[in-house]
Amino acid sequence: MKTIHTDVACTVCGCVCDDLTVTVEGNRVTAVERACRLAEPWFLAPEAPPEVLCAADGTSVPFDFAVQRAAAILTEAKAPLIYGLSRSTTEGQRAATALADRLGAGIDTTAGTGHGPSIVALQEVGESTCTLGEVKNRADLVIFWACDPATTHPRHLERYSADPVGRFVPEGRKGRHLVVVDRERKATAGFADEFIPVPEDQNWDALWRLRLLVNGHDCEAPQALRDLAERMKRAKFGIVFFGRSLTVGPMGHRTVAALLQLTTDLNDFTRFYARRLRRYGDVAGADSVLTWQTGYPFGVNFARGYPRSNPGEFTGVDLLSRGEVDACVVVGAETVSDFPTAAMDHLRRIPTIVLDPFALPPDWSASVRFTTAIYGIHRPGTAYRMDEVPIPLRMLTTSEAPSDAEVLNAILSAVG
Repeated sequence: MKTIHTDVACTVCGCVCDDLTVTVEGNRVTAVERACRLAEPWFLAPEAPPEVLCAADGTSVPFDFAVQRAAAILTEAKAPLIYGLSRSTTEGQRAATALADRLGAGIDTTAGTGHGPSIVALQEVGESTCTLGEVKNRADLVIFWACDPATTHPRHLERYSADPVGRFVPEGRKGRHLVVVDRERKATAGFADEFIPVPEDQNWDALWRLRLLVNGHDCEAPQALRDLAERMKRAKFGIVFFGRSLTVGPMGHRTVAALLQLTTDLNDFTRFYARRLRRYGDVAGADSVLTWQTGYPFGVNFARGYPRSNPGEFTGVDLLSRGEVDACVVVGAETVSDFPTAAMDHLRRIPTIVLDPFALPPDWSASVRFTTAIYGIHRPGTAYRMDEVPIPLRMLTTSEAPSDAEVLNAILSAVG
């Protein structure tokens, strides 16, 4: 029997495109229309066989046994950590937070290795922002700073950054001017009207020069920045999308703060906004759920019986790098690819429980592993787009694999 689902949402990247048409035959996805090169393998990947859904110490085991083994590891641990949550949904993120609270554990999202500095900057100076729908329908100036959406978010240009009448062409665009600011020409620069080279270590300097120029103060600046400052002031609706590259270095949060302050200054002349180009499908949701549940968006610690947060002290990658974690629950194993060597080495030395719909790195063997169902394919749920707009996810096929919420709630019950 063939079933065609329309307006399906995809959680591969932060765009969470919700206009896909998916064909299902025999409980398998057989075709996906409007899918990008990242989404197509996501939907068409075969489901894991039942015999590998749960494993303990490399051996296939029943679900209940794996849950009890995971609960025993976490109960014996003195400083456990729950990390990931970017591929979860609200339900899984709530379950992870409840488990961390019960254990007195740390909990962190991939913001710890991504846009954590951006969140710190937002807390310090605030944010002028808007939805992607407003960008699509109103923006006449779009700037991509230190990011390459044509590679990381393939449909971003098509859905939100093309000209207002929907054409997606590098020439002949009407009503919208695209600017790319980056250390080198990348794929997105091929679709832009203008490319401005700025070395990675000079982003803060360039942003402050723009602030001076926008506010009428002359300074030494290349003509390209002078022209950009004038174009930003003349825009009717402008936006800057910025990537994780803007947050690198020990003072990355100050660079992002400079960009946010620039957009605030521009609102004295026009409407101007800034948006993070989030990588994973529901990392924005992880920020939202943690904030809602604990008061903090990432790097939360329950060791004292109440939530505390201090980036650099309680963020997962820093705890692992210092060897302060004695057991770890990883929700989404692909997220560890950003770990520095010290953090990854310590992760290999301690007991780990992994909830992951994808294959583990070949050189890492988890103590307990659950192959989980994929939200938006095997389970319904809610994911937050990069602009914090909640998008409902539907179930397209059934699966014997449990969801991460089901696994985490089962462990929570076993911990007692």
